[in-house]
Amino acid sequence: QVLLEESGGGSVQAGGSLRLSCAASGRTFSSYHGGWFRQAPGKGREFVAAISQSGGSTYYKDSVKGRFTISRDHAKNMVYLQMNSLKPEDTAVYYCAAGPGDNSGSSSRFDYWGQGTQVTVSS
Repeated sequence: QVLLEESGGGSVQAGGSLRLSCAASGRTFSSYHGGWFRQAPGKGREFVAAISQSGGSTYYKDSVKGRFTISRDHAKNMVYLQMNSLKPEDTAVYYCAAGPGDNSGSSSRFDYWGQGTQVTVSS
């Protein structure tokens, strides 16, 4: 069992930055991929970024490549999402996830989910 809790969301103007954090509990977290998904109002949940168990491989949604960076700290059981050059279209609830994962970006590859944190980007 893995419990996930996100933090770091908030409101920012376009071009600004935010860093999301995901705190995980459970000894098996280090054996899972970590991921970030988001859901905008009236839209489905979409993949944003994922990181492999070792942290050696990372995957991104095309529209965030070069702006977002996912990382993890095994010692602290944390996964992070650094978001730079934010755009109004990045506005959504962001969810942390953990699971077997892969580079497909499919939510079905993630078994554990946090409650989400709101990110609002104004123009």
